[in-house]
Amino acid sequence: MDATDQQLISYLRKDARTSVATLAHKLGVSRGTVTNRITKLEDAGVIVGYTVRLRPDAQPHGISAWMSIAVSGNATRAVIDSLLGEPGVATLHDTNGQWDLLAELRAAHLAELSQVLERIRLVRGISSTETSIHLATYRLS
Repeated sequence: MDATDQQLISYLRKDARTSVATLAHKLGVSRGTVTNRITKLEDAGVIVGYTVRLRPDAQPHGISAWMSIAVSGNATRAVIDSLLGEPGVATLHDTNGQWDLLAELRAAHLAELSQVLERIRLVRGISSTETSIHLATYRLS
């Protein structure tokens, strides 16, 4: 990956719907070059998908929570694999400090969040958890 690929990825991170023509203009290359580079990045597994980001208040009836997770022994990889299969886990982060992992949880309502918490707590290798419900976001990047 060269500097042009990195700059292309940066533009796509800001807005994955930016047209090829606009990307070509910003990068100072042809549209064919942009298309080829995107295809190569996708084929190499660097770009694995595109998504939509919503404002946190765009789904007022959904619940988000953050779960800090401590893992016992050498079970981190197995715990990560289990949590990546959990539909209530929106994102999973490897961290340092008191907690080994940080999971962003999503649920439609409190009863569903309770079920997600219960399933996660049953994962072998998790020694303790602490969950905080997301109340508000004050800055979006």
